Amino acid sequence: MKKIQISPSILSADFSQLGNEIKRLENGGADMIHVDVMDGHFVPNLTIGPPVIKALKKNSSIPFDVHLMISPVHKYIESYANAGADIITIHPEATDDLLSSINKIKKLKKKVGISLNPETKVEVIEEFLDQIDLILIMSVNPGFGGQKFMPEVLDKVKKLDKIRKNFKLHFDIEIDGGINFENSKLAIKSGVNILVSGTTIFKNNNGDIKKNIDLLRSI
Repeated sequence: MKKIQISPSILSADFSQLGNEIKRLENGGADMIHVDVMDGHFVPNLTIGPPVIKALKKNSSIPFDVHLMISPVHKYIESYANAGADIITIHPEATDDLLSSINKIKKLKKKVGISLNPETKVEVIEEFLDQIDLILIMSVNPGFGGQKFMPEVLDKVKKLDKIRKNFKLHFDIEIDGGINFENSKLAIKSGVNILVSGTTIFKNNNGDIKKNIDLLRSI
């Protein structure tokens, strides 16, 4: 089984203290930093762009796991790669040519992530699985933090984990949306090895980030 990694979402951080918040996450044992990029078009919200990511990257020694909820995404991939994204995750629905976008990310020497919304089927990306480093399963509809976890998406996780084992593939399975201490265990048992969490990490146990990360990581 792959090591369980924690990718805290800075969507739940104090935006007036983002540099310090990232240091707190590193000191608390985070494996990477999850950055949600929203364009107000593909999803109904706006967040941060390349200049902010570039500035924040200077404060971090761990990878930036950048989830692009923007459309059309292809023309923006290079900007986020140059800003410091280590993993670039895109949605199949946000590009006219998924293979071309995958190849662009690879050419920029970044890890390729593909995100599946709750209603998006595994079959959409099945032919590309040997070229993908990470699959992000959305367990809420993307666009806002603090939503309720949708347990039905774990069927997709199980399917992907079975494919990964049967074909000896090496992609990570990440999950994002309403992750807490209870459903994280269900996700891990289904085959997830990277947990994205915002509210649980920043708010639980009086904001004890290390304790919350350790609790999420334990099965």
